[in-house]
Amino acid sequence: MREEKRFPVLCDYCEVFNPDQELIELLKEDVLADNIVYELAELFKTMGDPTRIKILYALKDRELCVCDLSELLGMSSSAISHQLRVLRNNKLVKFRKDGRSVYYSLDDEHVLSLFCQGLQHVTEDRPINI
Repeated sequence: MREEKRFPVLCDYCEVFNPDQELIELLKEDVLADNIVYELAELFKTMGDPTRIKILYALKDRELCVCDLSELLGMSSSAISHQLRVLRNNKLVKFRKDGRSVYYSLDDEHVLSLFCQGLQHVTEDRPINI
């Protein structure tokens, strides 16, 4: 039987597939744990909803109650509450009670920073107030 010639595997960008094994071994020592990868993916998935983006934007400078958000976004209070629950479960917003009212705000400066960085990235060629 005739032996087949083996051709080097080509990379989409390189002319030959020739990974730097020493570098690869170093990088393998610094991989994210699977649970961290999952949590980060969930965070971005949570932020990937247009209504939740609008809520986060509304909360960037001040705390608001469900009624305020409902009126601002033209949605029912129950729809806003549902989205706030998702944001709260993913540690993006927090709440405080004041009598019969519940006020929501961004959970911490990391959320504001993450949101503003994303906003700056998608609007870098367009002026916008942040």
